[in-house]
Amino acid sequence: MLQTLIHTVEQRLLHISAARQAMLMEGEALRVPLSAPWIERSWQRCLDSGHSPRERLAFDGLPPQALQRVQESNQSLVQAARPVMERLGQAIADTRYFAILTNAQGIVVDVNGPIDRSDRRADVIARIGVNLSEAHVGTTAIGAALFEGQAVWLHRGEHFFEDNAAYSCAGAPLFGPDGHCVGMLDLTGVDVLERPELKHLVSQTAGKIESAMVLARPHHLLLRLNWPGYALGGEGDGMLCLDSDGWITGANATARTMAPILQNCGFASVHATEVFGIAHSSFFDSAKRESGVLDVPLWNGLHLQVLPILSARESRAVPVGRGAPASALPLKDMETALIRKAVEQARGNVAAAAKALGISRATVYRKLGHKH
Repeated sequence: MLQTLIHTVEQRLLHISAARQAMLMEGEALRVPLSAPWIERSWQRCLDSGHSPRERLAFDGLPPQALQRVQESNQSLVQAARPVMERLGQAIADTRYFAILTNAQGIVVDVNGPIDRSDRRADVIARIGVNLSEAHVGTTAIGAALFEGQAVWLHRGEHFFEDNAAYSCAGAPLFGPDGHCVGMLDLTGVDVLERPELKHLVSQTAGKIESAMVLARPHHLLLRLNWPGYALGGEGDGMLCLDSDGWITGANATARTMAPILQNCGFASVHATEVFGIAHSSFFDSAKRESGVLDVPLWNGLHLQVLPILSARESRAVPVGRGAPASALPLKDMETALIRKAVEQARGNVAAAAKALGISRATVYRKLGHKH
């Protein structure tokens, strides 16, 4: 078993070395792809920028005034992430990996975990204010997660610069309540065993940080979401924040996946009735009565379990603000109106309208009372 593991590790490093020689030293196309296509894309960006893998890296920190501005502008991110990172630090205490939090530009804003400050390779990257973006330090999990917008794993020579060849790292982007990238979370080790399972851990932890940012967002009502048959109240919940009039002010990544409309436009223009097939007041009424979980239809025909929770600041009377869009029509009529609108936007193309709504053409015809 041990011999097999050693052989696998050696083969992996030999493959990385061969890829570096071919693409970075000889300028040839890779005959055998790397473990992930984004690595080759990042290498190519570094080459296109005129870099050589043998360049020395400085890992310079920001000057004091610039550092202060970065810290002030990322306070909410750090405050939401710090408790989660402290628990993460306990989980990775025996792995020789440590956690790095950066902003959306790849500048370190917080660190946690077992950092060996006597090892310069660990010390230079685990400093608040150091720029670890791709433009400054080449291919890393930090730059890749920010550029690709997805969780990544990177080992040893898969880093572009030779100065980074001792690192192994996992990274995941962080998206704020408005859906925009606000930073990333990285787990890095120096001269450590490869642990690709950390990609799952960093993704899960990033989700916790995103949910913490949603909960910290000012709101009147929080909606916890999950599919029928799945328990509510866990880490897999979608989270939506509503103001007093039912306008969506924030959502975590899970909620944005459940309601794709939130991925395509700013929350300032999205009302709860555009996502759910019931009036937004029903959520507030249920929360006040503590009625528990609701079965709520979506406009695409699916259903979600929704648990509405009033914020601690919410008074009994729902304040009057911007006003909600009119939704006095019965659900059936609202559904028909939505389908008509989709067909109009598709210029009469029923197939295109059905695809946009996530329903069949037959359903479109039936709802509109047409034969086909």
